[in-house]
Amino acid sequence: MIKPLDRRLLLARMETAQAETQRHLGVIERQIAARAERMTITDRAKRRPHGRSASSWTNADERLFQQYVAELALARHGEIDALTLKLDRQETAIAEFRARGRASQRGGERSGA
Repeated sequence: MIKPLDRRLLLARMETAQAETQRHLGVIERQIAARAERMTITDRAKRRPHGRSASSWTNADERLFQQYVAELALARHGEIDALTLKLDRQETAIAEFRARGRASQRGGERSGA
């Protein structure tokens, strides 16, 4: 049987690993959004005269931005899918670990009564 202190340490390690996976996924999402924004601004500057003075983001710009986000996400779908699956597995493992801990606590209370 795992001691309560060891359980807490193991759970903390699992949660830290999950947070790192989530952070990595967030980094990729921010990279994609930033690149799509740069691509949209570059394209907008090429299409419009006086591109630097055009400060408003139009509906057409938003559609183009979303298109670039989709294209860039598709290009990195393998990495995104792998991280998403890993995150799902980590969430499941943590939930099961917590459930087993609650079950063993209840069992210990019954046998100790």
